[in-house]
Amino acid sequence: MTETRLEITELGHRGDGIALTDTGPVYVAGSLPGETVEAKVQNGRAQNPAYLTQSPDRIEPVCRHYAACGGCSVQHLAEAPYLSWKRSLVEKALKTQGIDADVTQTIAATQGGRRRAVFTATRAGRAVLLGYHEKSSHKLVDISECPVLDPSITSALKGLKSLAADLVPKKGELRITVLSTTSGLDVAFEKADKAYDRKIPALSQKTVELDLARLSVNGEILLEVRPPLLDMGGTGLVPPPGGFTQATHAAEEALSELVAAGVGKAKTVADLFSGVGTFALRLARSGNVHAVEGDPAATAALDRSLRKPQGLKKVTFEKRDLFRRPLVPEELEPFAAVVFDPPRAGAQAQAEMLAKSKVKTIVGVSCNPATLARDLRILIDGGYALHTVTPVDQFHFSPHIEAVAVLKRE
Repeated sequence: MTETRLEITELGHRGDGIALTDTGPVYVAGSLPGETVEAKVQNGRAQNPAYLTQSPDRIEPVCRHYAACGGCSVQHLAEAPYLSWKRSLVEKALKTQGIDADVTQTIAATQGGRRRAVFTATRAGRAVLLGYHEKSSHKLVDISECPVLDPSITSALKGLKSLAADLVPKKGELRITVLSTTSGLDVAFEKADKAYDRKIPALSQKTVELDLARLSVNGEILLEVRPPLLDMGGTGLVPPPGGFTQATHAAEEALSELVAAGVGKAKTVADLFSGVGTFALRLARSGNVHAVEGDPAATAALDRSLRKPQGLKKVTFEKRDLFRRPLVPEELEPFAAVVFDPPRAGAQAQAEMLAKSKVKTIVGVSCNPATLARDLRILIDGGYALHTVTPVDQFHFSPHIEAVAVLKRE
């Protein structure tokens, strides 16, 4: 292969620089628009690029693991162009569906760092590695720091590795979900060695020494020193072990404010794909809310939270798989507004039912611009007008972006 001179013109949706050539696009990891590189090209990707010019938007990465770790693909891009790029990801996804919308500036919601992190641990000889995978690789980067995390998680890395050493299987990988709560760290191990029960006394002792709030292994709560409590807009909630929460507290607040503003004065709201009630519990401060979620652990957590007087309006909930059984127009009729926040696959089946409904206001929240755009296209074709689209960045230095869209039936 001969060296090829490549002019980088844009950033792709995964954070790689793109050079347009006569034979098609070439992806150059770590490059930025305006830069020129020389590299051998194989299968549309540059190999070991040499930089001839560099962008003025390039900054020094803040993490020692940046070159190897696959978690932060755009840590080398300055803040302002980084936030503009995040906005462009939403704009491009909408245009793909023929939606010409005025997307607002990206809200930076990374303050305080990620309160929820998912690590992997594995054996390497007699040692135990704990960290993240390299980009497009099964190789694990053993981390000693992570600047995007809540400091309480970073300071616990050594202790988490000690716990992992007692749980990692002889073959395969161990998954560790860590959540920073108001009462301490909630740590959940999955795919642990099946013989871990013989080590429960030692695990419990380490849990106390590390001052963790709760330790769970393979879905079993081994020790709860204190309930790991989250504040949902003034309502206390204990999430299920390893359960989903928004990655940063700042993003949860920003998303909730956008959802509440979109819902407006609606007194009856359906919160679909509601999780543990992140939006439902906040919306219930001013109106009646019906929460629908398919995960039984999440609905159980919401149920426990509602058993204590919290000064809320009426909150009802049901466990229901909205992918297979979306709410139909007749079931949606009682609601003045609907909020949906599905997984990355989106809410196509539910969007099709909403498009046939008479609901006045719909607020869509998504971590996947492509599936959000598809669902918005369905709603627009059903007679809804798209009023606002707001990107919210809670995944600092990564190619992931949240967005909140507000639609109204005119």
